[in-house]
Amino acid sequence: MRRLSLIDRYLTKQIAVPLFGTLLLAAMLLVLDKMLRLFDFVVTAGGPVSVVWRMLANLLPEYFSLGIPIGLMLGILLAFRKLALSSELDALRGIGAGFGRLLRVPYGFTVVLLLLNLFIVGWIQPWTHYGYERLRFDLRSGALGASVKVGEFNNLGRKMTLRIDRSEHKGTQLHGIFVQVDDRSGMSVAATAQQGRFLSTDDPDVILFRLEHGRLIQNSPKFATPRTLSFDLYDLPINLPRVDSFRQRGHEELEELTLPELFRVGYFDPKASKDDRMGAQANFHFRIVEVLMMLMLPLLAVALAVPPKRSSSALGIFIGIVIIVAYHKVNQYAEQAAARGSMDPILAMWIPLFALSALIIWMYHVLAHRPGGQPIGALERAFARVGKSLRKLLPKVQPA
Repeated sequence: MRRLSLIDRYLTKQIAVPLFGTLLLAAMLLVLDKMLRLFDFVVTAGGPVSVVWRMLANLLPEYFSLGIPIGLMLGILLAFRKLALSSELDALRGIGAGFGRLLRVPYGFTVVLLLLNLFIVGWIQPWTHYGYERLRFDLRSGALGASVKVGEFNNLGRKMTLRIDRSEHKGTQLHGIFVQVDDRSGMSVAATAQQGRFLSTDDPDVILFRLEHGRLIQNSPKFATPRTLSFDLYDLPINLPRVDSFRQRGHEELEELTLPELFRVGYFDPKASKDDRMGAQANFHFRIVEVLMMLMLPLLAVALAVPPKRSSSALGIFIGIVIIVAYHKVNQYAEQAAARGSMDPILAMWIPLFALSALIIWMYHVLAHRPGGQPIGALERAFARVGKSLRKLLPKVQPA
């Protein structure tokens, strides 16, 4: 028993390092790719830069739900590949620790990560997706506040245009000001001033724009000629634009519903339309099969980890990643087809899962129960021949 416990600890260490390393690396790459686009979107919308970090935080659950299966598969695959290349796997099997015994630790990781991923896609991700869309709405509507760009004409609401030449003290002191405000009655006020600043009032919907040393022109259909005024100090009241409230969660996006809510809408809500029922059923089964597929990943990883004898090919790593990505894309297509009513949601989602599971079980059976069995041996030999042919085509380097 002591020997087996040592094996468990050794496998845990060998799997944990590549597993969590791959998970963090995948999440960081996805975050960095999205970060640049979010900065561009926030700056264009004139919002505070700090909102980018809040938007990225709302995207993390989605990235982890994608990265956990890949990290789990690569962690187990790389660990068993290392054991196979160093002949440790042969030694472990020689002392009676077969593949079934060695899979206890990988399945321990799998069960924990499966429950975590189910909680993420079933409850956390719907709420964070809604939070992300709400932040996008607030940016577009100006609810998060708009930054005044120096040297450009800024539209603050529908009735106000502002341009400044210089900003000091973090925007509290503005210089070289042009402002024009229109109201519903047709009156317009245009003013230029050397400097100014915004002041709050008792009314949360109104602010004062205090202008200093400038000239003002007031025009209205009621005036025969525009009125002009020179001033040393002038307070211009500005009505803040009305900010629309954001929609309720799940009102337009089924991805914002939790698993129990999707099940209720898809099967038990009499008020739901046919399109909503089909979309909810498709999304419900999509989430379930994506999570359940993780139960097959340890078998897939082990089947792809062990290369043929006297071979150090890394083809299994490439095939494993391709299988996971292709399966995810097939599920996405099946979900869209089921949501349109072109396919039955159960058949569209569960047939690919059973088909791939059968293929993975066969691959594992070939490796574990057939002497010298290698499930991707034919592919290994084909790629070896292709690689040898390509090397012949490359120019040979002559020694100096």
